[in-house]
Amino acid sequence: MTSSTREPFPPPPPTPARPVEEDWHGTTIVDDYQWLEEQESPDTRAWIESQNRYTDALLDSRPRRQELLETFGRLIRVDSRGVPIARGGRVFYPRRLAAEDQPRICLRDGAHGDERVLVDPSELASDESATVELLHVAHDGSRIAYAVREGGRDEIVVRFREVETGSDLPDELSLANYYGVQLLHDGRRFVFTRLDEDGPRTYLRTLGEEGERLLFGEGYGSDKILYAVAGNQDRFLTIHVLEGSAGRKTELWVLDLEADGEPVPVTTDLEATFHGQVLDGRLYITTNYEAPNGRVLAVDAADPDRAGWAEVVPERDDAVIEDVTYAGGRLLVHRLENVQSRVGVFGASGEDLGEIELEDIGTVASIRGTWTSDDVYLGFGSFHVPNTVFHVDLATGAREVWFRPDVPFDTGDIEVEQVRFPSKDGTEVPMFLVHRKGLERDGRRPTVLTGYGGFRTSLSPMFSMLALVWADLGGVYAVANLRGGGEFGEAWHHAGMRERKQNTFDDFFAASEALIERGYTSPDKLAIFGGSNGGLLVGAAMTQRPDLYQAVVCTYPLLDMVRYDRFLVAKYWVPEYGSATEPEHFGWLHAYSPYHRVAEGTDYPATLFVTGDGDTRVDPLHARKMTALLQTKSTLERPVMIRYHTDQGHSGGTPARQQIEDAAELVTFLAWQLDA
Repeated sequence: MTSSTREPFPPPPPTPARPVEEDWHGTTIVDDYQWLEEQESPDTRAWIESQNRYTDALLDSRPRRQELLETFGRLIRVDSRGVPIARGGRVFYPRRLAAEDQPRICLRDGAHGDERVLVDPSELASDESATVELLHVAHDGSRIAYAVREGGRDEIVVRFREVETGSDLPDELSLANYYGVQLLHDGRRFVFTRLDEDGPRTYLRTLGEEGERLLFGEGYGSDKILYAVAGNQDRFLTIHVLEGSAGRKTELWVLDLEADGEPVPVTTDLEATFHGQVLDGRLYITTNYEAPNGRVLAVDAADPDRAGWAEVVPERDDAVIEDVTYAGGRLLVHRLENVQSRVGVFGASGEDLGEIELEDIGTVASIRGTWTSDDVYLGFGSFHVPNTVFHVDLATGAREVWFRPDVPFDTGDIEVEQVRFPSKDGTEVPMFLVHRKGLERDGRRPTVLTGYGGFRTSLSPMFSMLALVWADLGGVYAVANLRGGGEFGEAWHHAGMRERKQNTFDDFFAASEALIERGYTSPDKLAIFGGSNGGLLVGAAMTQRPDLYQAVVCTYPLLDMVRYDRFLVAKYWVPEYGSATEPEHFGWLHAYSPYHRVAEGTDYPATLFVTGDGDTRVDPLHARKMTALLQTKSTLERPVMIRYHTDQGHSGGTPARQQIEDAAELVTFLAWQLDA
């Protein structure tokens, strides 16, 4: 659909400008829509209602909408299970049947026993957006800790349930942000970290008793993230202090619960990441200290001095450690090799015992096991391979499919390829492409490009209904592995953060241009899609290179990078982005901040923003303000709209019924704009 043949559409509802002037280190910024930051004000609520009506008017009657509702209904309305936790001869897992809107917490006696529903969210809250999440299971399988979440909010209520009776205990942790809840070996005591008013704090509490004992956190502010991990014998607790969501430095402490003493620092001065767990008195540490791609060290937990650190699993130049699972007295090391999962098995002292076999190009989503059992459950999927759970016996190497969803889609005609392209500075960047086999490269394939490029997060091949549906429509679904992510270790992450954030955007532009130059698509057939930090990515892309894209889907985004760290938990992200309160940081943030790069009279791509009241992580004000600004300054040759949910947020919880609606709406918008 070229600019000369664009379909007419009604103008958006007007948004009044109420200018607010601020001085930032000698630079005056005028913000016409700061009033939309007030989420509960009557004016903002009226604006949300009028914008949703506008979006309804543009999308509800599109020709493909009903067809897409039926397609996504078939894909989403299937039985699903998560990767289970095995304890005390039982397995515990989330499960949603095809006809259900939300998952239940279920259990079986043994891997293949009869299924029993342990927690049903519909019995706990009338709100259909209420979800339950399995947090931890007692060592003997006698009780669980679980979360109740409403509207996709980050805050949860924590409850405890006895397995035999199916009844909750009177103990409850009230609504707050929690970073880990772990029942200790005795099944009565539990450790948890809560974000209090002054900052994160780790506590010890006993079921059936009043009060909680502060273990750690005094003096740490709300810019720090803190979590604790109990060892396998209840004696030692490892405590981690992170400088933001993906900061360069982690403090690691060990607390001997039996000695009732003070926490002992393992490291507080090294600029590196550390994750530790004590097993049979030995502290295992996964770190990028002197190893940007990651390695595993070990030391006596009772004497964790740095002089005693010994390397157990060495760094590899060609693969990056994603995480380590301790099971069956072994270390299961999940690495990314060329952005594809591999799982190496090592003995307790580092003996190389081979690999767990995987099926295809894809991603290990989760590995769960215990130090004293050879039973391991592993989740694996790829763009065209539904998330499958395998049961692995580490002693024999035997592997069986424990659960595979019956997704009614023939993937035999779908091809996944990995390509590379040079970025602006010559850096080689990989990208995955999903499309039909034998795709004609005529430069006219409707293409959706996505990426993330931040917070050490890796975008490896994972099951995507959007990818399947888009490929079935004859299009290309592309995932670019941008700098700022974790695909190639800490150096890759550092190359796309703070003052180097423009590298991330340049990688994305290079990916876009590679798709065009190699004959897959053209600018009027190219759309971009991103959420959260990926929403910042596509916001920067559309404001820096509006000529390169026909359409943009921007979900739960960061967009005002000058004021972002004033809201909700955004102080966690200052190590990643910087803060405009610092003059130097202001310079690089203001230079790319999408909200401040919108120019009057520009023909911006068609844009659909998605956000909601339940996002208590990335404030919805970003999408509200950006929608108003784009609708005012764009030439509006292409539509700009927002879908604003009053009961959805960043942390999931969307009922299956609404997932179907949301997916169909997204693809309806893309198909309309790319003429797919």
